[in-house]
Formats: sequence, structure tokens, C-alpha cells
Amino acid sequence: MKKLPYVLLLASELCITASPLLAHHSFAADYDASKPITVRGTVIKVEWMNPHVRFFLAEKGDSGKVTNWEFELGSPNTLMRSGWTRESLKAGAEITVKAVRSKDSSNLGNATSILSSDGKVLLSGVSAGETLVAR
Repeated sequence: MKKLPYVLLLASELCITASPLLAHHSFAADYDASKPITVRGTVIKVEWMNPHVRFFLAEKGDSGKVTNWEFELGSPNTLMRSGWTRESLKAGAEITVKAVRSKDSSNLGNATSILSSDGKVLLSGVSAGETLVAR
């Protein structure tokens, strides 16, 4: 019986210590909803991994200068439930991305929709709480 208080104390300390590991960033912590952007370019790479799928895009400006962008999508599980596969977005694809820009105005965004070069909707919705719809 004398060990019970110590066991309870140890268990509560473990729970308190482990709780930050369960935290997940919020949309508003990284992105500014008042900064919508539209970027047209070529997909360079897609990273299909948790906690969020990311893809990288090369945007060629009118002057010929290339600007590289990084976009965040939902989790792989969320995208798969919406009909996406690892093959839904491939390197070399020409796309238009509508997104919300990062708070620090870097070339980072949270994609809200993706259109193929022929106008086909590849993704609509946002990872900030709305349902993603792949088509």
C-alpha cells in the first residue's frame, strides 16, 4: 500500500510529460487566411508522408525567373479517403494551385484547390477543417 502513492505520482508525471507529444499545430498557427494566392507551375516533387502530404512546385515568371514553392495538403489518410493515391499528383504535372500563404510570407502555402492544366479539378477543399474532395 505504501507504494501506491509513488506509482500514482509516477503515472501522473508520465502523462504530463507525454502530453506535448500529442499536440498538433493548428492551421492558424502557420497560415494567414487573409493571404490567398494562386500559383501556376510544374510539380517538382511530392512527399507522401505523415503528418501532411507536401508537394513542391516551380513557378516560371514572365521574366523567366523560376520561383520554388512548397504546399501542404491534408494527411495521407484524409487524401486516400477522398479518393487520392500516390499517383494522383506526379512530378512534371502542370497545375494551378489556390492556397493560403504562410504567415511569414515565405513561399509556403496550404493548398485549397488544385487544377490540372486542362482544367480538371484534382482537389478542392482545405486541410483547415473542411472536407477534401478529390476528383
